[in-house]
Amino acid sequence: MSGNFYDELKPIATLEASFEAEHYAGAPEDWWLAVSDIKGSTQAVAEGRHADVNFAAAAVIAALVNALGSLPYQFTGDGAVLLIPPAGVAQAKRVLARIRGFAQREMALALRVGLVALADLRVLGADLKVGRYQPSPGNNYAQFLGDAVQILEDALKEKGHPELAQRAAILPEQDDGEPPDLTGLSCRWNPLQAVRGRIVTLVIRTAGEPLPPARLLEMVGIDALTVARPDSLSLRWPPKRLLLEARARHGGRQLVRSFLIILIETLLMAISIRWGLTIGGFQPRRYQDELLTNLIDFSRSGDCFNIVFDCPADRIMPLKDQLKEAARRGDLKFGMHVADFAVMTCLVRSVEEGQHVHFVDGGDGGYTAAAIALKRYSLAP
Repeated sequence: MSGNFYDELKPIATLEASFEAEHYAGAPEDWWLAVSDIKGSTQAVAEGRHADVNFAAAAVIAALVNALGSLPYQFTGDGAVLLIPPAGVAQAKRVLARIRGFAQREMALALRVGLVALADLRVLGADLKVGRYQPSPGNNYAQFLGDAVQILEDALKEKGHPELAQRAAILPEQDDGEPPDLTGLSCRWNPLQAVRGRIVTLVIRTAGEPLPPARLLEMVGIDALTVARPDSLSLRWPPKRLLLEARARHGGRQLVRSFLIILIETLLMAISIRWGLTIGGFQPRRYQDELLTNLIDFSRSGDCFNIVFDCPADRIMPLKDQLKEAARRGDLKFGMHVADFAVMTCLVRSVEEGQHVHFVDGGDGGYTAAAIALKRYSLAP
């Protein structure tokens, strides 16, 4: 049963469908849950390192997918959540140790990682259901319902279940010093500028039934909760994190070679997009259309709904007022962060085959800031 359970899930094609129970199934007990987050991410964002935080978070996904193949994964802004099949556990531990070391050495970021069997979480009464969002064929992004992720994260942060934290620990000696394979991970685009008004990052936690997207659309008064459109996209050349991407692709003696290859790749890409030229099989219009389709700007995580969208400036306060009223009734609690832009981190497996996804976070630490704001509200008993 567990070997291909993720591929067998009925795919979720739209944001609205992610709220339909038929798309979710319990994760097999013999699979393992991996979580990561960056210690001090709030301070790092305050220091202007938002893109670095996002890059390190997405690096966990890239490293594990490159090592183990297709996996259920979710980007959380300053961390990641993945499910690991039983046959991949030993390798996953090595990869997590390597990526933690890479983040510390190359980025001066303290990455917290953990990996534990779902069976151990279920002994504690934890639940985990999985959905498979598929914005386009072959591009999958996991949705996680239940409290298992939160229980493991709390344990790793020393907020509960110390025995679980011990079981999930990735020991320092498991890092052999080898760089993780982060092929396909990049941060080459300029920030996505708001077109309608401002970029809103919203985290909503409900006491009972989730707040459906249709209701949120009514509150905002727009036709779609989207973060970008074609005129939002502009490529940065040379990429600001060119050296970091080169280190991620190959370390040591191959660093200069990787640097030059990426420099040339991105120059050709910039020329192709600027002038609409097909170069070496790269079709700029098709790629940009696919990019907009494959933007990951929402997620279901536990009892939370997380989304980043471009919102008319004059609708932000009315939206906030309506959410505050719902919070006063005890229907939900929420965190909101507003910025002028969003940041995009890309995971590209194959441009030619359209296999690429793009993780979005609100500007200036959108998800991190919204999660902090979420703590202001208490759910009704």
